Amino acid sequence: MWGRVRKSWSTVRDAFRTERDTGRQARSHNLFEAAAAYVSACAEDDQERIEEAAGWVSPEALSFGVNELACRAVIALARERDESPRAVARDLLGLPAA
Repeated sequence: MWGRVRKSWSTVRDAFRTERDTGRQARSHNLFEAAAAYVSACAEDDQERIEEAAGWVSPEALSFGVNELACRAVIALARERDESPRAVARDLLGLPAA
């Protein structure tokens, strides 16, 4: 039983973190660091940084982190503009007001 629990935990942990071996001590990145680096590199159209950040965590973890970053950004912008998050999100995407 404990073997299954340990294996399941290992799978979950590996999905949220990978370590890169660059010949020196590897540094692990969390999914939020990866998401922040990935999104900022996309905004600056820096393909090298995009690929680097995408390699820090699994694709699933990166997707989760980018989604979380988008939610937090829309909420912060909505508070700043004193608008609803829905209105801000639609405006950012260039959609007509609902």
